[in-house]
Amino acid sequence: MTPPSIPLSVIKIGGGLAAVPGALDRVCCAVGASGCAHRILVVPGGGLFANTVRWFDRALGVSPGAAHWMAILAMDQYAHVLAERIPGAVLIEEPGALLQALPSSGVAVLAPYRWMRAADVLPHSWEVTSDSIAAFVAGALDAIRLILIKPSTQLPDPVDPCFSATLPAGMPYSIIGWDRIDELPTRLSG
Repeated sequence: MTPPSIPLSVIKIGGGLAAVPGALDRVCCAVGASGCAHRILVVPGGGLFANTVRWFDRALGVSPGAAHWMAILAMDQYAHVLAERIPGAVLIEEPGALLQALPSSGVAVLAPYRWMRAADVLPHSWEVTSDSIAAFVAGALDAIRLILIKPSTQLPDPVDPCFSATLPAGMPYSIIGWDRIDELPTRLSG
């Protein structure tokens, strides 16, 4: 099978969008529309699902390893939400399914637990979030860019502490606040 002619872009959709009225639907529609001209792999955030793991860890305590894997399982849950809400998206659980799911343009949503568990390349710490996982995925799949869609870009440090060490050298990335989602086509073409 020959490689696809349309390069792959990785987009991480923050779980915090679910807490902003209208944000999740607007972002999902924009990503779905962009899939008509681009090959897109969506990496989910953890959002409310990961916050439940954080709460449990603070309240009852679990090992860093257990918290790490539980938080990545939370990303899988959000992946199902995104695959359902992004028009035309398909859910995949491992990188080998990407070429079959996206032979050319389109959108696939990665439920990352199985792949991340097998690779086990990131520290087991709350300092690793879905941002670093998206950076790892983008590098492992030779994506041409990584775009992080966040609830807001007004934070002092909008990525986790492990992100810069995980992002492959030279890989372009950008951060878009959901309220600037209209910039997505330009970011995907740039």
